Amino acid sequence: MPRFDQTVQFAWNGVRKLVRTERQFRIVLVVMILVLITGFGLDAYQQHLNRYEWAIIWLAMGLVMVSEAMNSALEKALDRLHPERHSAIGDAKDMAAGATFIASTIAVIVGLYILLPHLLAL
Repeated sequence: MPRFDQTVQFAWNGVRKLVRTERQFRIVLVVMILVLITGFGLDAYQQHLNRYEWAIIWLAMGLVMVSEAMNSALEKALDRLHPERHSAIGDAKDMAAGATFIASTIAVIVGLYILLPHLLAL
């Protein structure tokens, strides 16, 4: 059984691989940074987000990041296990992509629901 520090190292290796090899994950990170800049930028205009709004924003962003990571992992595993085209494999990959799409859509709705009133108040 690996030690705790080894498991943390394995996890960081996975995150680094996601950032290096997965274009969609990099897009998620860029959008996340833009949301954070917007949220912190609102402070300059006395439109502070409260801690519950921040918590919900972080949860929504985390949901998308986890979903994208799981989608990428599933695609890589399925491609390795069954490199030939197969309708069931394609369906599984489409469903995983659909889950990421749902998570992203929910995150956009949550972000607009929380940030838009603050932005309109400017």
